[in-house]
Amino acid sequence: MEKITALSADEIAEITAEASHYEQPQAASIEALKIVQKYRGWVSDESVKAVAQLLNMSPAELDGVATFYNLIFRRPVGKHVIMLCDSVSCWIMGCEGVGAQLRNKLGIEFGETTADGQFTLLPVTCQGACDRAPVMLVDGELETHLDEDKITAILANQK
Repeated sequence: MEKITALSADEIAEITAEASHYEQPQAASIEALKIVQKYRGWVSDESVKAVAQLLNMSPAELDGVATFYNLIFRRPVGKHVIMLCDSVSCWIMGCEGVGAQLRNKLGIEFGETTADGQFTLLPVTCQGACDRAPVMLVDGELETHLDEDKITAILANQK
């Protein structure tokens, strides 16, 4: 195996440890991608190639996992990632208005990052909190019963 230079020694150690729990190393693909993202904030093409090599799979196979799983970011994101649910329950409860407020307050559209690199705004499907709609994840933390006041407070607390 050729030396893997696209990953740090810590990343390689963590990925190798995670893969050791499985009969087939490919089974650790999601966890391996999460490890890279933990260190870098996102997963580059170069990182996908290196992780694929470690897990004995093709870069295309691993990229398929990475692009299917919406919590793996395949391009740089802001310091804070806001993922607004746009599923049926959230839509019925006003996620369109919440999305408009977020886009207005942040000055960006879905899929974009603010110029200062602080926020990335992404639409996502169901977060499993339909009874508390509309909802969004902010840096992995669930925010529920969203309205304009709550959005203002959430954004103020993230800066």
